[in-house]
Amino acid sequence: MTTFSDETRERAREIIARYPADRSRSALLPLLHLVQAEEGYVSPAGVEFCAEVLGLNKAQVGAVATFYTMYKRRPTGDYLVSVCTNTMCNVLGGQEVYDTLAEHLGVGHDETTTDGKITLEHAECLAACDYGPVMTVNYDFFDGVDPQTALGVVDELRAGGRPMPTRGARLCTLKEMAVQLAGFADEREGAVADGGPGEPTLRGLRLAQQHGISVPGFDPNTPIRSKAEADKAAAEAKARSEAAAKPAPAQAASGNGAGPAGKAGNAGAGEPAPAAEAAGSTTRDVKAPDDKSPEVRAAETRQPDARTAVPESPGTKVPADSVPPAPRDAQAAEAAGAAANAPAGDGKPAGDEAGAQERNLKEAEAGAGAGGAGSARASETGVQK
Repeated sequence: MTTFSDETRERAREIIARYPADRSRSALLPLLHLVQAEEGYVSPAGVEFCAEVLGLNKAQVGAVATFYTMYKRRPTGDYLVSVCTNTMCNVLGGQEVYDTLAEHLGVGHDETTTDGKITLEHAECLAACDYGPVMTVNYDFFDGVDPQTALGVVDELRAGGRPMPTRGARLCTLKEMAVQLAGFADEREGAVADGGPGEPTLRGLRLAQQHGISVPGFDPNTPIRSKAEADKAAAEAKARSEAAAKPAPAQAASGNGAGPAGKAGNAGAGEPAPAAEAAGSTTRDVKAPDDKSPEVRAAETRQPDARTAVPESPGTKVPADSVPPAPRDAQAAEAAGAAANAPAGDGKPAGDEAGAQERNLKEAEAGAGAGGAGSARASETGVQK
């Protein structure tokens, strides 16, 4: 079994600390990338490690690891080459690119070359239709590829080179990329200094600039605040909100001839207006007794019952109290159902013995008219029959 390094364990603690104590399970996705960064795939030992540090069982971790295709469940090469074979790229030649690479490398989908350098896969969509056909190497894009350019990329990778992607930063190995996906910076020298957006990506911006289209009130010179400045502004806004929510103490009239207490004219120089005047009321908000949680509302919408006061969505029917059907109506409905559904083999549907039902109904009606004693006798007779 793999023993993960101290660095991985320290990073795992750092990842878990990003989330509230009662929401640590949310750290599972980056933790899976973290163990993949050490082993090159999510091994059974990696699943056990994630379960251990999060207090989950292995089945819960495995269910997530097998759901997402970015988590590899068997050893993967240094470079994951993904070729889009979905509709747009396929029309432009994506399938031909994939077939050429598969034949050249001698591998199929999700298989790795014998030198352990490249794992090939076909991808359903790489979200770059305007650059098709596209392929990615460890999720960095090579746009507008054809069979020959794709062969040139993989041959350079196998020779130890790192060809420059069309867009994005310079290439890294799959393990190095997994570290970034776990939420840690790429520490290689100049790792994010290269690349840039492609022209199709900027086309919308070019058109907006050409026609003078912008968001109302947008100021491109608005400075971007640092995290410390943003946190300070948020804390000040919260303090102002809490101060406004507090009820103002009653103020006695002063002897200086000022107006009634509570008016703005009574406040001394530099004193804020009373909270009652600023907020409009000093009464605390009280939650309505019939307030329902979103879960309860959703449940009532899908399956309303007699306690649901009003429809929660269009088309919802709310049950209403009504007169129960008469015994004769029930008998007719039951007989109609039995007639419409012929029994299979020797089975007899309910309602087949109409004579016995008729007698029971008459006895029940007679018992209802005679009071409690009659009801008891009718019930007794029905049980005997």
